[in-house]
Amino acid sequence: MSLSLFKLQGKRVLVTGGTQGIGFSIARGLAQAGAMVVINARKREKLDEALVSFEQAGLAAVGVLFDITDARQIKDAISDIEKQHGPIDILVNNAGIIRRGPAESLEEQDWHDVILTDLTAPFLMSKYVGQYMIGRRSGKIINICSLMSELGRDSVVAYSAAKGGLKMLTRNLATEWAPYNIQVNGIGPGYIATPINTDYRKPGNPLNDYIISRTPAGRWGTPEDLVGTAIFLASAASDFINGQLIYVDGGLVTSFGKPFER
Repeated sequence: MSLSLFKLQGKRVLVTGGTQGIGFSIARGLAQAGAMVVINARKREKLDEALVSFEQAGLAAVGVLFDITDARQIKDAISDIEKQHGPIDILVNNAGIIRRGPAESLEEQDWHDVILTDLTAPFLMSKYVGQYMIGRRSGKIINICSLMSELGRDSVVAYSAAKGGLKMLTRNLATEWAPYNIQVNGIGPGYIATPINTDYRKPGNPLNDYIISRTPAGRWGTPEDLVGTAIFLASAASDFINGQLIYVDGGLVTSFGKPFER
């Protein structure tokens, strides 16, 4: 098998929420594999910082500001990208939020915000990008799902509901758009070390100790751990893979816990 199957030269990738954390690492990895990356963000300052980082690394990237929860902005932005930068060959629905709290006291607005950002927005993005992909009879969509697409946990009821829905959106779009040579797959990150969970990862924190003890790999993942899977799903190497959710979680979702010391 030739490694050229994994190369992305000549491909254009749109990554939502690509200025930091998982989205930034995936965008950078896809660019390193040869793709021209379009990074979406809502804040100019963060977008400019990300683009400077890409430029310093000699990687091809452009930035586009729009709100993924606004259907009109999405439609206009996709049209502009297609006209100015060329066809969107690969879409990575990465942007997401979380609101924590017990189900019995979670504010309804928090529920609506999470469902809108983590489930409705990927549908809208896929809808408007998919219209172009259907016309070309070619495309790949990668949804960043979660362990919570499969497992429940206290205090994240809205997030779990959204990510579970995203898993089923992935499967349904894969089924519906397969005749157009479009592959729709998902990545399910485990517990990934990013700036938003720095406090949780401090030694002695009960959640940190629990996650490490529950994960067979015995550690938190890093955003870079997700890059290989993203390249695979974006490349020709995955042309006959559709509707799948690949968990990148150190073995957590398939295991009772970390093995005992031998």
